Amino acid sequence: MHQRALARQILCAARPARRFSNCRVLYADPWPLPHSPEHLASTTTPSDVPAPTPLPRPNESVDTLRARLVYQSRKRGTLESDLLLSTFARDHLATMSKVELQEYDKLLDEPDWDIYYWSTNKRTPPERWANSPLLEKLRVHARNEGKVVRRMPPLSS
Repeated sequence: MHQRALARQILCAARPARRFSNCRVLYADPWPLPHSPEHLASTTTPSDVPAPTPLPRPNESVDTLRARLVYQSRKRGTLESDLLLSTFARDHLATMSKVELQEYDKLLDEPDWDIYYWSTNKRTPPERWANSPLLEKLRVHARNEGKVVRRMPPLSS
């Protein structure tokens, strides 16, 4: 067997393959889909990582806090988190107390995929979020029992 053919055979056997084109060489998908075992494994935050420390924002008014949380809910970096958190913010932030807003602020300091998988019950949250009423509200929102078609809310509301 030629050396090049042998290398191709080893390359194809070493990785799970998904065909992107008609070429003979198959490559593993570099972007696994959310909820796939590969994605769940690759986005896990190590358990020894401490909770994020929030930035101090002295003298921030409740209106400013609410406006900042709306923005931070929209601009997460992943479409799944953006959609889930922006619609949650649209539906719930207006009625939250200052204490609830501060708790939501702490939640938004967590990694995107952790928030997403905790809210969809694909991952167990750490102790600090295990009994959180806010996370439970987010889980109810994520279940979308009314089967509402969700879109990014407009910036002006």
